[in-house]
Amino acid sequence: METNIQAFFRAFNEAFVYQDNETILESVTDDIVWRMVGIDTIKGKENLEQALGEMNSTDHFDLEIEHLITHGKEAAVNGMIHATKKDGEQKHYSFCDIYKLNKHKDGKIKEIISYVLEVQ
Repeated sequence: METNIQAFFRAFNEAFVYQDNETILESVTDDIVWRMVGIDTIKGKENLEQALGEMNSTDHFDLEIEHLITHGKEAAVNGMIHATKKDGEQKHYSFCDIYKLNKHKDGKIKEIISYVLEVQ
């Protein structure tokens, strides 16, 4: 059985995959920092909102969470994202996200570190 905080992180990851930008933005602090290792760092909710708008896609995505670990104000989620493009091409990505909340109870995400690798 999932705890409330595990359910929060599951819903947050699902929001990314299903492009539910409203849920994403409601779940983060105004000073959010999202570091995508080897790609970019986004600082601030306004910049995150802009980046999410640029990420919108007509591709179909499926999420497979392998591990969802929480402890205090920190969490880690890893798994696979399966993408199917309009032309039927499929791509698969292994990911691991490390999260920090601004407070323990009813906190919002203040930091994300993401590792994403395309796999065959």
